[in-house]
Amino acid sequence: MLFKEIIGQQQVKEKLIQTVNENRVSHAQLFIGANGSGKLALAIAYAQYVNCKNRSETDSCGICPSCIKYEKLIHPDLHFIYPIAATKEVKKPRSADFIESWRSLLIENNYYISLNEWFEKIGIENKQGIINAEDCNSIIKTLGYKSYEAEYKVMIIWMAEKLFHAAAPKILKILEEPPEKTLFILISENQDQIISTILSRTQMVKIPKIKDVDLFQALIAENGHEQDEIQRVVNLSEGNYKMALFHLQSTEIEKINFLKFKEWMRYCYSGDLVRLTSFVNEFGKLGRERQKSFFLYALQIARSCILVNFNQKELVKLDHEELSWLTSGFAPFINVANINEFTKEFNEGHYAIERNANPTILLMDISLKAIKLLKIKPE
Repeated sequence: MLFKEIIGQQQVKEKLIQTVNENRVSHAQLFIGANGSGKLALAIAYAQYVNCKNRSETDSCGICPSCIKYEKLIHPDLHFIYPIAATKEVKKPRSADFIESWRSLLIENNYYISLNEWFEKIGIENKQGIINAEDCNSIIKTLGYKSYEAEYKVMIIWMAEKLFHAAAPKILKILEEPPEKTLFILISENQDQIISTILSRTQMVKIPKIKDVDLFQALIAENGHEQDEIQRVVNLSEGNYKMALFHLQSTEIEKINFLKFKEWMRYCYSGDLVRLTSFVNEFGKLGRERQKSFFLYALQIARSCILVNFNQKELVKLDHEELSWLTSGFAPFINVANINEFTKEFNEGHYAIERNANPTILLMDISLKAIKLLKIKPE
């Protein structure tokens, strides 16, 4: 992975490149960023740049033996650890057992992947994947050997917040005092879930959301959609490349989200528990990515309601039909008196789905709260 192949993030790229050119590579770094920001791609590009035999001042060469192996994710001094769980085939799992699935998923998706995609890939979508004690032991063992051919041995720990708490102490010493020429890159989406003893031993690199202009240019180059459609997708995606692809591939899903959200709010406002129960049961049958997209859409609508209420329609990033629905009557139902609670519920709903919560129970709980919230008016 070359830096130039990564969408946007120019400032981050320059800072990472500078650490190499000035010989200031920190041995343990934590890349923090939202899903779809490109943090895994940046980590791999950084590791490739560190070990490139003919790197320029701005990127890896892409053609030396080291780069060729990095492009295929088969370099003997590049190691990955990621959340896993037991499957029918693998009873005592280690990351090494799933390395072929890992490589294929990354290459197929240009290094932009989500946790749910990974769990689906290895068949554990209904389990809680973790970074287990066995993998922590393998980190220590692997890094105890000399490098095969690269200047730096690289250990990338993806979704470090999934590190099993009881296993974490095993790697604290090697994080703090690693073997010479060792580079740890931990990757996370939730800083608050990282164990404090891990945080204190790493240098944080914050990866922002992708700028709209960079996302727009990337999508225009990759897809044959009209510019207006691309712009609509960019507006909805909030700097998340994965979400942008999802929207592009699922334009109909966006329309369904709009119709379903209207239906949901209608049942909540009327207190029609029979229809609400049916709606919730149907929601529970959707895939997790669809369920997550529904809550993200609900957040978009909630924020748009506030903008409409304050006569800032020009800032609303919705299409004409959606905006017309807000301005014709719905917007006042989400207002300054209840917006914080609505936002909290929608955010927690999205987070809970990521954590494999029961979607039927979850949406019913949020629905019962929404029944009350919709009746709250500003003073």
